[in-house]
Amino acid sequence: FPGKREETLVSISHFSAVLLFSLFTSVVFGITQRAEPKMMIRFGALCFVLFVGGTVVASWAMWLIKH
Repeated sequence: FPGKREETLVSISHFSAVLLFSLFTSVVFGITQRAEPKMMIRFGALCFVLFVGGTVVASWAMWLIKH
């Protein structure tokens, strides 16, 4: 319809936001902190796992503190 317009908001969960942040940050860390491409990938993957794992551990710790 010509006069009707719907607005949609993009909404992501907190965990999706953590995954996106971890992905982009790990790519930057891998590229800037290592010289060889193989080591860039390994270091980026390690950073990704540590970011996501740290978030999960911190989430459980906050849950335990609350309960």
